[in-house]
Amino acid sequence: MRLLPLALSLVIASTGLASAQVACGGGFSSFVGKMKQEAIRKGHAKSDVDRFFAGVRQDSRTLKADRSQGIFQMNFVDFSRRIISQNRLDNGRRNAKKWDKVFDRIERQYGVSRGVLLAFWALETDFGAVQGDFNTLNSLMTLAHDCRRPDLFRPQVFAALELYEKGAFDPARTKGAWAGEIGMVQMLPADILLNGVDADGNGRVDLKTSPADALTSGAKMLSHLGWRANEPWLQEISVPADLDWSKTGLNFEQPVAKWQAMGVRAKAGKLAPSGLSASVLLPQGRKGPAFLAYPNYRVYFEWNKSFVYVTTAAYFATRLSGAGRFTAGNPDPSLSDAQMKQLQKKLVQRGHDVGKIDGILGAMTRAAVQKEQLRLGLPADAWPTMQLLNAL
Repeated sequence: MRLLPLALSLVIASTGLASAQVACGGGFSSFVGKMKQEAIRKGHAKSDVDRFFAGVRQDSRTLKADRSQGIFQMNFVDFSRRIISQNRLDNGRRNAKKWDKVFDRIERQYGVSRGVLLAFWALETDFGAVQGDFNTLNSLMTLAHDCRRPDLFRPQVFAALELYEKGAFDPARTKGAWAGEIGMVQMLPADILLNGVDADGNGRVDLKTSPADALTSGAKMLSHLGWRANEPWLQEISVPADLDWSKTGLNFEQPVAKWQAMGVRAKAGKLAPSGLSASVLLPQGRKGPAFLAYPNYRVYFEWNKSFVYVTTAAYFATRLSGAGRFTAGNPDPSLSDAQMKQLQKKLVQRGHDVGKIDGILGAMTRAAVQKEQLRLGLPADAWPTMQLLNAL
């Protein structure tokens, strides 16, 4: 389920692994040789390096998975309803009870809610049941050799080498996701070096079979990425029909008190303290679900880069923390892939930077849509509609 994390470069920099110099491409055997030479230059023993790289192979399955990955084009309502099944909710609640003491300790130490970790655990690996069957070293080396994003993956190879030297990585047997993530909450080797925790006290960090280690390590990683202890992340709200829609979206935030003054109300319970900053999030425009996104919501983007996935994970965490189902409303229909690409081309023609013309409603496209809606006198809720496409 996980896409390549935006936090990868942050983790690499913070662990001091960013100095990998081997160029991508060329023959794979030659590339392996150069990686071995660099590892030795970094101070790793030649005998360890030889054993670590001995059986490494290029993995065509990894390349296929990398080429086929895409940010979710399904809208939030449809995607969240498909992903957040009753079975996952029930399993989440059972695991919350089963690992209650672990979650209590995590909440005291890191201030990360159990709902947040349960949602990641469910969406990443179905509570550990589906952790991936790719040989991790082969995947990392394949992606480091490939010239698509080599700078992201070369340092992960050396992080895996460090784990190997600590007895925490088996080049032949360690398996996980296609992009090199390992364990129940899918952490990269550099993540594990930086944030791995032996929470069950058995003398080793085991993210594949120890829920205590995996969940605590995940909490530490979120804390490292900027999670603000004991603060909310997402809350369903109701908004007035005359709200200034141009002030919605992640590019604008203001204190909760100001949102309250504008008529924003919690669907259940109370809003966060009045001084906490927040953004009004409308995943499918003013006619669809509405949420208040607090600072911790933004941390999710350090774990995963898909808006739909992030919002689903954050919402799922609220459900596992006791919130009810969101009100779907009656949003305008989503544009088709072809229509989205046509819209993006028209936005580019009008001087907007939307990134790649890919039919995906990402942050840059949303921002451009909102600006054009404002210019054309349409409700500026950043949700692309046929009305906007026709107006352009």
